[in-house]
Amino acid sequence: MFKNISIIGDGGMGTVLGMSLYDKGIAARIWGYDREQLAQIAADRENKKFLPGYTLPAALVFEPDDERIMAGADLVISAVPCQFMRRIWSRLRDHVPEGVPIVSVAKGVENDTLLRPTQILAEVLGFAQHDRKGRGNAWSDGLAALSGPTIADELARRLPATACVATMDQELAKQIQRTFSLPWFRVYTNTDIVGVELAGAMKNIIAIAAGIIDGTGAGDNAKAALLTRGLAEITRLGVAMGAMPQTFSGLTGLGDLVTTCISPRGRNRSFGERIGEGQTVDRAQHANESVVEGIATCESVVALARRYDIEMPITQAVYEVLFKDKPVQKAIADLMRRRLKAE
Repeated sequence: MFKNISIIGDGGMGTVLGMSLYDKGIAARIWGYDREQLAQIAADRENKKFLPGYTLPAALVFEPDDERIMAGADLVISAVPCQFMRRIWSRLRDHVPEGVPIVSVAKGVENDTLLRPTQILAEVLGFAQHDRKGRGNAWSDGLAALSGPTIADELARRLPATACVATMDQELAKQIQRTFSLPWFRVYTNTDIVGVELAGAMKNIIAIAAGIIDGTGAGDNAKAALLTRGLAEITRLGVAMGAMPQTFSGLTGLGDLVTTCISPRGRNRSFGERIGEGQTVDRAQHANESVVEGIATCESVVALARRYDIEMPITQAVYEVLFKDKPVQKAIADLMRRRLKAE
């Protein structure tokens, strides 16, 4: 079990993981790119922007220095949103201790490169990469992904939750599992890092669509169909990219999809709901303090679907609403008028 952990990212998930580790007596330090914001969190003992209402442990350290945050760490958590990872880790690269594993909790696919979070880390930090299935999906020594239905607010309240740590290194997976497991937080292991990261990224697009359904008042039948057919297209692309199909029916697939699509706290669902109610994309996006990861991910996944020649009608419809100004009602009508076929 790891005992000295550095968390890169002072958002809701980074903060709540720091709180959870403290409950196990594990020393955790949190770094943020904005020194003033980090100092304010430390002074208030509350992350008012990303996790309001929870008093942070006095022993939880907030470290703004790039070099000191890495000193002595035996595990590093990357809690930086996917689209900012390359910039942040390029800045920190020279201070990362050799041989220290990194576990990513980001959910997304980088625009332009179409890389998953652990692939970004491998590329920026120079981790050894190994080709898998000949489809360009490399896994890397010392890198892992922690994902699942984990709403930060519920973790802070110590409500029962589960997650999955994915890495090809089974000993590393077990160490991370033991480190993060708590009486209210059960962690499973998985070897399918490709599927776990893709499922975590793509469910945010379906969550935006679920919010649109809620905002338009289209009903529970429509939402059930959306989740079911959304999961089908997520799985199609994931399998084409080398993921295992069963991953998408597990915690990081179906589990995370359900949570994100029904929770009133889900920022992707809430963003979609505002779109469904008639707000513009810009206005709906700026109503949330946190990054709405599904917006950028939608662009990336449309590009991946094109690359792998995979039909993803729901994802395409969300893309056209967000980036092509397609009216919501027309997008819904076009999905319903698609060619009839077998399930």
